Amino acid sequence: MTALGKLLRTTAFRLALAYLAVFAVLTTVVLAYVSWHANALIAGQLNATVNAEITGLAEQYRQGGIRKLVAVVDERSNRSAGGSLYLLTTFTGDVLAGNVAGLPGSSLAEAGERELPYQRVGEDATAPYPAVVRVFVLPGGYRLLVGRDTEERERLSAVIANAVQWSLALVVVLGLAGGVFVAKRVLKRLDAMTETSKAIMAGDLTGRLAVTGSGDEFDRLAQATNAMLDRINELMAGLKEVSDNIAHDLKTPLTRLRNRAEAALRDARTDEDWQVGMERVIAEADGMIRIFDALLLIARAESGGARGQLADIDVADVARTVVELYEPLAEERGATLKVEAPAPVVVLGNRELIGQVVANLVENALNYGAGEGGEVTVSATTAGQDALIVVADRGPGIPAADRGRAMERFVRLDTSRSRPGSGLGLALAAAVARLHGGALTLEDNAPGLRAVLTLTRVGSGALEGPPERPLLAAPERKPEERAAAE
Repeated sequence: MTALGKLLRTTAFRLALAYLAVFAVLTTVVLAYVSWHANALIAGQLNATVNAEITGLAEQYRQGGIRKLVAVVDERSNRSAGGSLYLLTTFTGDVLAGNVAGLPGSSLAEAGERELPYQRVGEDATAPYPAVVRVFVLPGGYRLLVGRDTEERERLSAVIANAVQWSLALVVVLGLAGGVFVAKRVLKRLDAMTETSKAIMAGDLTGRLAVTGSGDEFDRLAQATNAMLDRINELMAGLKEVSDNIAHDLKTPLTRLRNRAEAALRDARTDEDWQVGMERVIAEADGMIRIFDALLLIARAESGGARGQLADIDVADVARTVVELYEPLAEERGATLKVEAPAPVVVLGNRELIGQVVANLVENALNYGAGEGGEVTVSATTAGQDALIVVADRGPGIPAADRGRAMERFVRLDTSRSRPGSGLGLALAAAVARLHGGALTLEDNAPGLRAVLTLTRVGSGALEGPPERPLLAAPERKPEERAAAE
């Protein structure tokens, strides 16, 4: 496609043509109205002038008869510069006074108002001039013509018509030039966006659409696209990091799984030996399955796959249920686990995911922040339009510099390397918070860690709709066998 054809096919040029057509029609209507109004104004002035002349001549005729009228007509004819027309004749057509030399043959036969051509006195072989006249038949058969030359009106009409033509031509030319100019600018920005998009599709994810700072629709589109590309870049980097982490972190359990199976084959002599060996292999396989389950939950939350399963849920009830589930584990470790959720706190969310997050936070608190005699508090409250689920402990906490990193996948701080876990618990909590339009923040509990899960509230009071299924089914394994996360 040629550059001109590409330019003419742009939406900007087509819009410019549409605006040009509308503006041309409006300009024509306005100029036509101006022309009509100007002609009407001039015609009114001509009629007013003729009426004034007739009124004056009628008064002179009443005062002195035909002789006085002849004298007055003769005087005004000599004084007129050509704009006013007078003619007084006998019933036979002989001219008594006036400044009109030639008229069409039957012009004076009947009284009335009409437009007709005339010749001026003293001018021969010239084109007739236009005039509007009024003819009167006086007693005795005398004919009186009073009129006004309309050449000025005809000239003004011609000037206006010429102005209309040139104005329309100028509007069309300027409109086309403006359309081409605007289309070129738009096409230039679109071509730049297209080239950047091609580079991105070719694999250069660092490319970004140019933002001019004008704040127009192209800038808004570029900013939204750049934000999307930033997010894609983050996801791609996260995918690479996750792939590397999976390859690294699963190597150890896979090696341990192989070693235990090999040891069972090598050392088992009795059925009891075989049973112990297989139980160890199954335990290692269960640990790997839990890692993959956590990854699937994170992927499900980050992709928004659970968004269609959102419903009104009471997160206070979720908190109480999780605390009830983990109370035996807390008692076993000599820690105190309590809940502060006196009133319903309703959010639009996925009960299963939120329950899993609260369970992970409670388990982390019990594993890392609540030793013998320790205390873990779970609370569900409201803050304006948000719901807050807070899990606080009195343990060593997490240094401020490591709190952001602790919510990344497979990240395990040095203090937790000796404990079982995969480093996915906080990553899952952060992903679920983003799914619900909220966030997970880690704060200092002085001493200890305070994990705050912020969710968007949709109301409060009694829940509507059918009751949901239980938060968590009876666990097949003991809570301490679950994967602990940082």
